[in-house]
This record gives sequence, C-alpha cells and structure tokens, in this order.
Amino acid sequence: MVQNESTARYDQPKSGKTLNGGRKEGLLQVGVGRAIAHHGELLQGVFEGEDGRLHRGLVTLPLAARKSTVTFWPNGEGAIRCRPANRKKAARAAALTFNHLGYSKVGGDLTLESDIPVGHGYGSSTADVIAAIRAAAAAAGVILRRSTVCKLAVEAEEASDAIAYGDQVVLFAHREGLILEHFGGEYPPLLVVGFRIGRARPIATLRLPRARYDGQEIEQFRVLRGLTSHAVRQQDPRLIGRVATASARISQHHLAKPRFEAAVKLAEEHGACGIQVAHSGTLLGVLFDADERGVAARAAVLAETLGQAGFLGIMTFTVNVDGTLLQ
Repeated sequence: MVQNESTARYDQPKSGKTLNGGRKEGLLQVGVGRAIAHHGELLQGVFEGEDGRLHRGLVTLPLAARKSTVTFWPNGEGAIRCRPANRKKAARAAALTFNHLGYSKVGGDLTLESDIPVGHGYGSSTADVIAAIRAAAAAAGVILRRSTVCKLAVEAEEASDAIAYGDQVVLFAHREGLILEHFGGEYPPLLVVGFRIGRARPIATLRLPRARYDGQEIEQFRVLRGLTSHAVRQQDPRLIGRVATASARISQHHLAKPRFEAAVKLAEEHGACGIQVAHSGTLLGVLFDADERGVAARAAVLAETLGQAGFLGIMTFTVNVDGTLLQ
C-alpha cells in the first residue's frame, strides 16, 4: 500500500535530542528494509585477528534470488509487535536500532515477508534481522553503515553473517560482528547449483555445539584465508572452488553431510570448480566458473542428475554475473 507523506509520518514524544547531521529526532515514518539470503559459506573456521587472538569467522555465499522484506509501521509509544508473531529476533533488532539512534519507547507493527526457507542454512533469521534493522533506520530517515548493521544483528540474534555487505567479500566474525579481513573485491563470477540432502531435517543453528578445530585444521584455515584473498584479487573461480571444497571437507569432521562424497564426485564429473556447504545447515552447492563456455548446459545436466539421485531443493543461481541482483 502506498503511503503519502501526511499519512506516513507520526509524531513521537521526544526530548528533542539532536542526532548526527543536526537532524532532530521526533518524527518516524513508515520504513521498509530488505536483505538477501545466503547459500551457506565458501569458508568457515577460526582465524587470527589483528589482536593476535583466534576468532570464529566465515565467508558467506550470497543468494540474491531469495530475500526478506520488512516494513515498520509506527503507532506511538509502546511495544513493537511483529507479524508473524514468532519472528521475535526481528522485533528485537528493530528495537535495538531505534535505541541506537536515540529513540526510546517506540511502538509499532513490524511485518515480514520472506521466501527464504527456514533451518537449512539460507540465513533466514539473519535476513529478517538485517531487513528489520534497515526498516527501523528507514523509519528514522537514516542509513546505517554496514558495520553498524552487522553489530546490531549479532546483538539481536547472538550470531549473524555478512550478507549486509552484499557483493563485497569479507571474512566475518559471526559471533562478534567484526570484519577480520576485507578482501577488497567482489566474488569471482560463479554459477551455483544448490541442493539439500534428501530427508535432512531443518537445523537450529544456535543449538549446535561449536566446532572444536585441532591445530592442523587451524593451519589449514590460515592457508585457505590466503588463497581466498588471491582468488578475489585474480577473480579466479577455480581457486575459490578449491577453497570451498577444502572448507567443506573440514566441516565433515564436525557436522557431516550424508552423501557428501557422492556429491563431490558428481561435481568433478561435470567439470565444476568445487563444492560448498552450509556449515551449520543442510545445503550443498556445486560451483562453476560462470564465464566458461557451455557452463549453463553442464549445470542443467548436473541439476537433472542431482534430482534423479534423490537430492532436494535444487536451484541454480549466479554470483557476480551480469544481471545478478545483489543488495
């Protein structure tokens, strides 16, 4: 529903505190925020930070074809109500955002519309939370830095990912809301055939025990981090595929995917660059170089083969390819 300015703005009793830029708080409007999904990770493990300590971190694989859209409708002081009612993290994220911006006792309705499946590693919760943060910021007439969005998201849901950074490749400490490394570029051009293991049940990510990596695995993560940096600089899909496959194999020691080796074999038979997984979900994805001749036909054959082999949720999408929508 389209709102004109006279119906979209609501007076909020405030102290008249001045925010950055000299704008006085006191008026909220209908705000809309959006966030894309992701398809698991290209890399996940523990990595050294600038402080010399080890941090849990990941490199997210964005999925622009699925998204969450959140609308905030202000109605005065009181609680923020959420529809559907079970999306409490999104309501908390909106409240945290208003508090960060200097608003208190904001009341309103938060409506969520999403086509992201829940519990398989698509980042449905994080997409809702980030979209809610953006909706609250839009209601206040401001745009937040991506780093601020990520910190608020982690505060709202304990662990988040880096989908707020869209097409920028970053190594993100998902339980701290910190960038461990910005690789300084976009993802190599990828065509991905994603799928789920048949009969795999949705996973409650925060209930999973944290992976305990040994010294050899930690050294592997150090090497894979360097290879990721090189792959981004050189825009090398083959190298990022090797990184993803190595990370997925390490993940097998901690949250094993049934039929993983069968999926790897199919990827190799169809000339793929590698395979990636949702490290705390049920998703797998076969990675192709999107610029290779005949890649669309090979991906289509693989998708059909995966279906015949009993894999579910098969979808094909692209990352950093002309025509791809990234937010």
